[in-house]
Amino acid sequence: MSKYDIIVLGSGPGGYVTAIRASQLGFKTAVVEKENLGGVCLNWGCIPTKALLKSAQVFEYLKHAEDYGLKVKDAEHDFDAVVKRSRGVADGMSNGVKFLMKKNKIDVIEGFGKLKAGKKVDVDGKEYTADHIIVATGARSRELPSLPQDGKKVIGYREAMSLKKQPKKMIVVGSGAIGVEFAYFYNSIGTEVTIVEFLDKIVPVEDDEVSKQLERSFKKSGIKIMTSSEVTSVDTTGKGVKATVKTKKGEEILEADIVLSAVGIKSNIENIGLEDVGIAVDRDKILVNDFYQTNIPGYYAIGDVTPGQALAHVASAEGILCVEKIAGQHVEALDYGNIPGCTYCSPEIASVGLTEAQAKAQGYEIKIGKFPFSASGKASASGAKDGFVKVIFDAKYGEWLGCHMIGAGVTDMIAEAVLGRKLETTGHEVLKAVHPHPTMSEAVMEATAAAYDEVIHL
Repeated sequence: MSKYDIIVLGSGPGGYVTAIRASQLGFKTAVVEKENLGGVCLNWGCIPTKALLKSAQVFEYLKHAEDYGLKVKDAEHDFDAVVKRSRGVADGMSNGVKFLMKKNKIDVIEGFGKLKAGKKVDVDGKEYTADHIIVATGARSRELPSLPQDGKKVIGYREAMSLKKQPKKMIVVGSGAIGVEFAYFYNSIGTEVTIVEFLDKIVPVEDDEVSKQLERSFKKSGIKIMTSSEVTSVDTTGKGVKATVKTKKGEEILEADIVLSAVGIKSNIENIGLEDVGIAVDRDKILVNDFYQTNIPGYYAIGDVTPGQALAHVASAEGILCVEKIAGQHVEALDYGNIPGCTYCSPEIASVGLTEAQAKAQGYEIKIGKFPFSASGKASASGAKDGFVKVIFDAKYGEWLGCHMIGAGVTDMIAEAVLGRKLETTGHEVLKAVHPHPTMSEAVMEATAAAYDEVIHL
């Protein structure tokens, strides 16, 4: 039996980051992984999807070259080559994690890990023991009873990034980050895309104005959008797929080559020994305290298997906090109200904090500022005038309650708002912080100026 200080079950952005921080803190550490180092994020999620989206963006530049005074004749895309590039990027990142494991002297145990009582992990019949065991097994595409995935005609995100052939028509069910990112990608390379969303707006967790802007942009690019609609059944017996969609006006039959189910995720908590150990679970999530300890001493859980936001950067932050607490360091609990969310369709979406509706519902008297990229010199020069920055401040104390962006490159810009809110920055401080010109980031200052009736360029 091999003995460790810490064993991490799963090597996604939660697991491998946790293992590295544990090793840095002097713990003898091992990671158990049943498939590829880096988990879904590096192999089938965050990273390879961004590679696909970059190819789509470059192709769109080529198609609109004349807008920049350039001539490109008969620009074409090679679907197989686009997919191959994406897989190559993913493989490179996974190899990078292998290097980090070796560099930090972390043992990688290949196989399916199962928790056992007495602080043990069974990996395909071999037992390992540790003082602390951290579950970071992540999640997978959630299946609805009305939308069973066969991996061929009804697919999840994993199949969507490695199709053998580009579909002519695709139905995307669900308009969260996964849904709208794939809708943008396939639409940009010529697939006819329809989004079906159960709620009354797309990207439903975002501020209402952001949702409306994305819908306008998507419709302008040719994506059909059906909100307040539900796929009640699919027929895959024919050549393609027939989806029965319940709308406010009645039933409608949509035909396509492929249906992409993007209706959320399901935590990977089955058959990993939670019941054998007695670890408490509620509605698909492992229950933990502020520092990710379960109800059983010596067992912890982080990332998508816990109740926090299912985001890679959240899993990483949770893992670091978890092992620093184990090491006896003084750490603060994670502020889940200051977690940025990013969606990488075009235009991009980024947000942090309260939406306008949430701020009003919580009783705040608010100041709202909004600056459109159509008034931005950098956006005009770049040919990326879609979107805006919207800021929300508490009128009484100037607290930065929320920031919502839609436009080119905003997923890189949102960090200013996250840091500002972490440092308890006020609206006046944001306004008086000189922003470089010409940049897209000026829109944050200009939106803040608009909130305080001092806007210059609008």
